[in-house]
Amino acid sequence: MRRNDRRDLGLLLLRLGAGGVLAAHGTQKLFGWFGGHGIEGTGQFMESVGYAPGKASATAAGLAETGGGTLLALGLATPAAGAAAAGAMAGAAAVHAPNGFFNQSGGYEYAATLGLTAAGLAVTGPGRLSLDHLLGHAVNRGWMIPAAFAATAAGTAVVVGGRARRLRKVKEGEQEALFEEEYME
Repeated sequence: MRRNDRRDLGLLLLRLGAGGVLAAHGTQKLFGWFGGHGIEGTGQFMESVGYAPGKASATAAGLAETGGGTLLALGLATPAAGAAAAGAMAGAAAVHAPNGFFNQSGGYEYAATLGLTAAGLAVTGPGRLSLDHLLGHAVNRGWMIPAAFAATAAGTAVVVGGRARRLRKVKEGEQEALFEEEYME
């Protein structure tokens, strides 16, 4: 097997694996498949962790994961697909960051791994075993990589920043008691 063939096969495996996992997670959010909670349940969760409005946040995350993951797996519009998936995973990582790095403690390890894999595929490209290659790379041009990441970064910054502001406001509203109750009697 030639080196280029190995590279293309490796990219196909990465795309299928990461794209499949992302698409499955997205369909949990959108449709309640694979034990997910659908838009309603995911929307409630999103609200509880500071992403508001919850249903819109669940829909956006579900579409980025399902669409980005499916397109990555197919190797179609790879820059946009990888950037969208990476943006969704940045939002997930923000939720898990207070728990540290490792997934076993509820950390952001898993989201970071999926996000970095998606970003790496967006930059590297899908390889020859892809729809992008079959279609002459019509939606996989060099200029699309920075454009897709710039748009995703701007959107992610707005969404994650808004969440951080909402969480700060909630925390500021929580004031600790100045005196313990037993001393007030």
